[in-house]
Amino acid sequence: MSTTARPLRRNEIRQQNETLILQAAEKVFAEAGFGGATMQLIADVAGLPKANLHYYFATKEDLYRRVVQNIFEIWLQAAGSMDRAPGPVEGIGAYIDAKMEISRRHPDGSKVWASEVMHGAPVIQDYLETTLRDWTTGRAALIQRWIDEGKMAPVNPEHLLYMLWATTQHYADFGHQIETLNGGKPLTDAQWRAAKDSVKTMILRGIGAI
Repeated sequence: MSTTARPLRRNEIRQQNETLILQAAEKVFAEAGFGGATMQLIADVAGLPKANLHYYFATKEDLYRRVVQNIFEIWLQAAGSMDRAPGPVEGIGAYIDAKMEISRRHPDGSKVWASEVMHGAPVIQDYLETTLRDWTTGRAALIQRWIDEGKMAPVNPEHLLYMLWATTQHYADFGHQIETLNGGKPLTDAQWRAAKDSVKTMILRGIGAI
């Protein structure tokens, strides 16, 4: 049996290159912001010719929007467990677990989103007014249903969502501060588990779910 590796198909090469570009773009946009980032710098970090970037993404704004869209879609996937849950303990608990794991594994994407919003969302304001608003309205309705069913305290659903976002994304957006307070070291697996458990306990108790 031949052990020769089969050649990569064109779509596989495209996918690999897009992944490299998006990973590099996340890092550069997180560190330099939209204004400070350049396509050349992103190409250098990705280890690809600048022409490759323009082949996949015509402009820096196109690439930036894709980075922002990616992190939001990852967050949307995390909310899937919340939508399918019978109540807040299972739903919000799983959402916290998933969001904090995303902060651990995709910190740069979270930082890009935070920086964009802090600067008034000049590039993705339309995204906030459509996709994010619709998602928030749906999740607020779910939380209100749990309140009406007596499964949690009567809190404001929107403000609960803001708290969940702020708490879970803090571990990405302020990761350097957390590492500094942790003796200059990233949180270990055990520390991440403890952090998740602590956040879940405090929030779920605070809303009267446990």
